[in-house]
Amino acid sequence: MRETRQHREEQHSYPIRLSEQQWRAKLTPAEYAVLREAGTEPAFTGEYWDSHTQGVYSCRACGSELFRSDEKFDSHCGWPSFFAPLAADRVEYIEDSSLGMRRVEVRCAACGSHLGHVFEGEGYDTPTDQRYCINSISVRLEAR
Repeated sequence: MRETRQHREEQHSYPIRLSEQQWRAKLTPAEYAVLREAGTEPAFTGEYWDSHTQGVYSCRACGSELFRSDEKFDSHCGWPSFFAPLAADRVEYIEDSSLGMRRVEVRCAACGSHLGHVFEGEGYDTPTDQRYCINSISVRLEAR
């Protein structure tokens, strides 16, 4: 059974904690659905899936820096793909078997917001052989 957000937040003290009411006031309904309810934006619709702008991608909920454009690559999956986070402690990993398959959910380590999933062994020519499949709506790009 998938761990509930409330249970996980009770078990883990995130540096940035807001009530659900505060998150709803801070985020748009679409942002809230993905970031706080672990939704997924439709493929090929997010603003960054095909972006080649250089910069840093931060959590849209709390502003924590998560990924660099230097680690972004074209996976042609419809979502922004990265082969590594900015630093290992910037994200957390949660086992996700909600769709009858094993996946690893990626969340912001600062606020617990849902970012996407990470996949391994897909054969991409990247240094890590990992694909962090991240919702555009979960991040904000600060161009350099």
